[in-house]
Amino acid sequence: MNLRVIAIDDEPLALQLIKGYIQKTPFLELVNTFDNPLDAMEFLAHEQVDLLFLDIHMPDLSGTEFTRTLTSPPKIIFTTAYEKYALEGFKLNAVDYLLKPFSYEEFLKAAIKAQNMFNLEHQAHTQIEANNEYLFIKSEYKIRRINFDNILYIEGLKDYIKVHVQNEAKPILSLNSLKALDAKLPEDLFMRVHRSYIVNLAKIETIERNRIVFGKVYIPVSDQYKEKFQEFLDKNFL
Repeated sequence: MNLRVIAIDDEPLALQLIKGYIQKTPFLELVNTFDNPLDAMEFLAHEQVDLLFLDIHMPDLSGTEFTRTLTSPPKIIFTTAYEKYALEGFKLNAVDYLLKPFSYEEFLKAAIKAQNMFNLEHQAHTQIEANNEYLFIKSEYKIRRINFDNILYIEGLKDYIKVHVQNEAKPILSLNSLKALDAKLPEDLFMRVHRSYIVNLAKIETIERNRIVFGKVYIPVSDQYKEKFQEFLDKNFL
């Protein structure tokens, strides 16, 4: 399982070093690098990222301050020349902490630690069974059968998913990942349109300003999924 990775560091040489380390590591996929966290914030709002290598000591907005602005942050490995920030980094549930200058061996150990965490979570989140008409999913110590026809959309949180079902006041909450569920759903019925949302294509009735409307809920279509969603529209709408 490859991890989608970005790196943020305001020092060009440090950023170049981390970029090279990522590119030589087989299970890491470098999707972007940034020299300031504000540009990265915009990117994370629209793209799925699994792991972030993040410098702490940066002007305007530190790495730890940046982390606190994220509602659903990816896993983070902090990188810094200042050892005094280590404790603060771990309080933010960082995977690891790399003290500059660090070797590729140190980098690789931290990356493997992140990969192992993802593998364990993936095993925990694959407790989903599905066929062409319905899926079984664990929720609140029960196993629920949910017919595809009843699903409006599915919302992904950090470690949970919410399955929003028509005629039910509350969504069905389950300890699973949106990625694991997406792999189980039939592609002709469901489409991921955002890092946090999968929609039932048959339930779409209104689209407003590139947002799918379900009652009072507006689901954005992010740049990563716009082309695929537009293909669906071109095929099915006049």
